[in-house]
Amino acid sequence: MSTTRPYAADDRGPDTGGSEGEPDVPPRTPEQEKRLALSGESGIVPRARDFTRQALNEWGWLPAATADRRAAAEDVLLVVSELVTNACLHAGGPEELRLRHSAKALRIEVVDGGPGDPAPRTPHRAGRPGGHGMFIVQRLCLDWGVTRQDGRPGKTVWAELAAPS
Repeated sequence: MSTTRPYAADDRGPDTGGSEGEPDVPPRTPEQEKRLALSGESGIVPRARDFTRQALNEWGWLPAATADRRAAAEDVLLVVSELVTNACLHAGGPEELRLRHSAKALRIEVVDGGPGDPAPRTPHRAGRPGGHGMFIVQRLCLDWGVTRQDGRPGKTVWAELAAPS
């Protein structure tokens, strides 16, 4: 499994207030976030993909002007499908999908109430049906992991993809 770093690839974590003598750092472009509640819904995977496609349109990823940009958007849609499907199959269903877009990366988060941790199937057997979801996520993403909140059941499975250039 990957790291459990809770911040996006271009985020340095919570502001610690800085100290005197540090150079001025220009303000970051505000991170844009979209959330979709999924508890108790039907057609969850297509709904999550449609929601993500709309967010990518609003953020200028779609319609894609180049093949590379189109591939980046398709990668995002595939990772959303895999993470939401895993939550459906192995964690009792997803509770929420969160998309966070910054200048350098897009972070996908799927919140569920399940106790287990996802992991790529080892050894990976390309010729066998099923079990390829987390292997795909691992191959397409900059990073991925699982975070848990103290005292709360469930987890957030997250994945980060580079923003198209």
